[in-house]
Amino acid sequence: MIHTDMFAAPTVSSSQAIHDSAQINRSASGTHTKQIANVQLTDVRFSYDHGRSWALDGISFDIHRGEYICILGANGSGKSTLGRILAGFVSPDAGQVDLMGQTVFSGTHADEQAYRQARHHIGMVFQNPEDQIVTTVVQDDVAFGVENLGVPHDHIATRVHQALEQVDMLDFALADPSRLSGGQQQRVAIAGALAMHPGMLVLDEPVAMLDDAGRQEVSGIIQRLRDEKTTIINITHMFEDARTADRLIVLDHGTLAYDGRPNVFLNSPELLKAHGLEDIREQELGAQPLSMASDTKNTHEKRKQALAIDHVTFTFSDAHKPALSDVSFSANQGEIVAIVGRNGSGKSTLARLICALAKPQQGSIEVNGINAYGARGHRGRRLRKSLRACVGYVMQHPERQLFADTVEADVAYGPHNLGCSDDQTRQRVDETLEFLGIAAYAERSPFALSGGQQRLAAIAGVIASEPTVLVLDEPTAGLDAHARSRMYTLIAQLKAQGTTIIMTTHSHDEAELLSDKVALLHHGSLLAFGEPKDVLPLYDEITDRALNLHVHSDKRQQGFNPSDRSPIAKKSSWIHLLDPRIKMLSALVMMFTAFAIHSILQLAWAAVVVCGIVGMSRLGIRHVLQTVKILLAMLVVMGVLNLLVTRSGTVLFQWGIVIVTDAGIISAVLYTCRFALVVMLGAVVMQTTTPTEMTDSMESLLSPLKRWGFHVQELALVMSLALRFIPTLTREARQIIDAQATRGGSVETGSPIERIKALASIVVPVFAGALRHADNVSLALDARCYEGGSGRTHFRMLKTHKKDYCFLAGSVFYIALLFAIPAIF
Repeated sequence: MIHTDMFAAPTVSSSQAIHDSAQINRSASGTHTKQIANVQLTDVRFSYDHGRSWALDGISFDIHRGEYICILGANGSGKSTLGRILAGFVSPDAGQVDLMGQTVFSGTHADEQAYRQARHHIGMVFQNPEDQIVTTVVQDDVAFGVENLGVPHDHIATRVHQALEQVDMLDFALADPSRLSGGQQQRVAIAGALAMHPGMLVLDEPVAMLDDAGRQEVSGIIQRLRDEKTTIINITHMFEDARTADRLIVLDHGTLAYDGRPNVFLNSPELLKAHGLEDIREQELGAQPLSMASDTKNTHEKRKQALAIDHVTFTFSDAHKPALSDVSFSANQGEIVAIVGRNGSGKSTLARLICALAKPQQGSIEVNGINAYGARGHRGRRLRKSLRACVGYVMQHPERQLFADTVEADVAYGPHNLGCSDDQTRQRVDETLEFLGIAAYAERSPFALSGGQQRLAAIAGVIASEPTVLVLDEPTAGLDAHARSRMYTLIAQLKAQGTTIIMTTHSHDEAELLSDKVALLHHGSLLAFGEPKDVLPLYDEITDRALNLHVHSDKRQQGFNPSDRSPIAKKSSWIHLLDPRIKMLSALVMMFTAFAIHSILQLAWAAVVVCGIVGMSRLGIRHVLQTVKILLAMLVVMGVLNLLVTRSGTVLFQWGIVIVTDAGIISAVLYTCRFALVVMLGAVVMQTTTPTEMTDSMESLLSPLKRWGFHVQELALVMSLALRFIPTLTREARQIIDAQATRGGSVETGSPIERIKALASIVVPVFAGALRHADNVSLALDARCYEGGSGRTHFRMLKTHKKDYCFLAGSVFYIALLFAIPAIF
C-alpha cells in the first residue's frame, strides 16, 4: 500500500500507486522526465527462503542524479536488503534493476559484468563498520578501494588524506581500526567510501553508533556531497535525517508504503502509526521525563547506595594513556545514571568495570557493598559470584551475547545459575518473554531470529535474572522509534521496581529524558556529575567545540605519510623501519637455522644476536617475554620432559625411575633456549610489522609464482583478512564469556570441569559469528570493487634502503658464524 503526499485518500490501487510514485520522484526533486536516473527499480522482489516469504515485494521507483533519498521503516521492514540491491551487492529474484546506467538485472538474469561496472561508481557504508574494514591500519583501509579502482599511486595519498579529514580521523591515520570505538570505526568506513569518489553513495544507518558531534559531522559530509551533485541514499531510523531529504521512501514489511516529500509523512501521526514508526513515549508515559514518570518506592526516603566508584583508573595493557583516569561517582537504589561522552571517552570500558569484567589498576568499585576485586583466590571468586546475583549487563551489541540452542534456554541460563528451582525458572522465562513480546520465539534458535528479535532475546536473558543493578551499554543504538520507545518504557518500569540503572549513551536527549543523574566523561576523565540540567549543557559545549575544531581544522599532516616505512608505532625503531620483505625473510631464515644449534657456544652467539635485535626494536626484553610467556611456559614443560627422557651421559641424580644426566641437562637447555629464541624473534617481527605490511611482503615475495598461474594476490589478501579478523573473533568469544559470567555462569567461578563445559558452549556462536563475518567480508570486498587484483595499484610502495641491506648482510654473517662455530671450536 502506497501513501503519497499527492492524494487525500490513504489507499490507492497497485497500478495507480506505481504511476503516482514515478510522478512523485520527479516532482519531489524538481526535475524533468529527461533527467538521468542513477537507479531504476521495476517490480523488484527478493526472498531469503525461496519464495515462501518476501523480504521485498513489488518495489518500483527511480532515483535521479543528485537526489538525497532517505529510506525509513521499522526494524525488519527490508531496508538493509533494499540497500544491498541498490549498492549492487545482491540481485533480486524478480523484476528489473538499472544502476548507474547499467541494466544489471532483468527478469531472472543477472549481468555480472554490468554489476561490476556499476559498483565502480557506487559507495556503500554498512550498518556494522567492523565488517567493512578489511585491513589493519586506518589509512591503508581507506586506500583499499582506491587501489582497486586503479587510481595512480601519486593520487591515492591525496584522496586518503581528504577522506580522513572529512570525517575528522586524520589523527588516527596510523591506528589499528580494531582498537577504535564503534563510532570511530564508522567514520573510517565512511572515509573508505568517500575516497573512491562515488557517483552514488548508499549509507546503511551511518550515524547509529555516533555521538551528536559525529552525527552533525556526517550531516555536513552529506551536505557537501549534495552540493557536488552526488546521489545519496541514506537508510536511517532518524527522523531528523529524513526531514532534510529531497524524498522519503518508507518500507513496511517489504512493500513500498510511501514515496514523497518527507514532512507530509513525518507530520502525520496516522501514517507513522500505520507503519509502526510512531513514538509511543508520550501516549504511555506523558510528556514528563521517564525518570519522574514512574512511582518509585520510598521516593521521599533516603535510598541505599547501590554503586560506588572511587578514584578508578584503568589502562589497557597495550595502551600508552589511561582509558579512565581517577573517576569517582555513586548511584543510589532506584536511580537512573546516564554516562555520556563522545565516542572513545571510556563509557563502555567503565560499564565493563562496573560488572567486574576487568580490574582497575587503581581505585575501587563497589556494587551493593560488594568489591568484586577486593580479594584474590577463592574469596575473590566467591565475591564475583555474589556480584553476578545482583548485576545485569546488556552489551552494546546484545545479540552477540546469545549462545544457547533455543531462546528459552538462553533466557533460563541466568535464573538457573542463581539457584532458582525449575518452576521458578520457568515462571521467570515465561513472564520475561511475554513482557518483551517474543514468547512465540521461545523454541526457536536465537541465531535464526532477525537482528531486532535477537536483541530482545538477549535483553530477556538479562532481565530474567532480576538484577538489582542493571548496566545498559548504548541500549537504543540502531533501534527504530517504536522499539526505542519500548526500551524507554522497559527502563521506566524497571526503575519503578527499584532497579538501579547505569546507562551509557551519547545522546543528549536520551540522557535528559531518562536519567536522574548524569556522569560526563571526556578523554577518560570525569568532567562533571550531577543532575541533567547541570551536566548536559557542558556536554553540549564539548560537542560544539568538537564541531568547531573540525570546521576550522587546518590541513594536518601529522602522522600521515604513505611513504612511512611502518605505521605500527610512533616510536619507530630501526627494526620498525626495515623493509618488511627483508625483515621477514631474514627472520625466517634465522629461525630455521636455530635448529642447527647443538652447542652452548652456538646458543650463546644466537642469544647475543636475538637480544641485540630486541634492543634495536626498542620493545624491551621484559615486554617481549611478557607477550610470549604462555609459549615460553610450554617450552619449559617440554624441556623438563626432554630432561627426564634423556639417559645418555653421566648420571647426576636418580630418584626411582627419574634419572637426570649431564647430557640431559644440556639437551633440555638447548631445546628450551633455542625454541625460546625462535619465539622471541617471531614476537619482534610481529610487533614491528603490521599485518598489512606482511600481506604486501608476501605478495611481493611470491610474485614469481604468478607465471605458473598461482593467484598470489588473492592468497595474500586471505592472509590479511585472517589476521584482520582474528582479534574480532577473539573479542566476540570474550563477549560470550562475559555474557555467561555476568549471568552467574561457571566460566569464572566453577570447577575445572564446569569451566570446560562453559567454554565449550561458545563454539557454536563463535562459529556462527565467523560465518557471518565471512559473508559480510565478501560484501565488503564487492563494495570496495575488489576484482581479484586485476589492474590494482598500491598506496604503500615497498622500497629497500641501505639499512635493509645492512640488516641482510648482518643476518648472513650471523648464520655463517653459527655454522662455523663447531669447526672453529
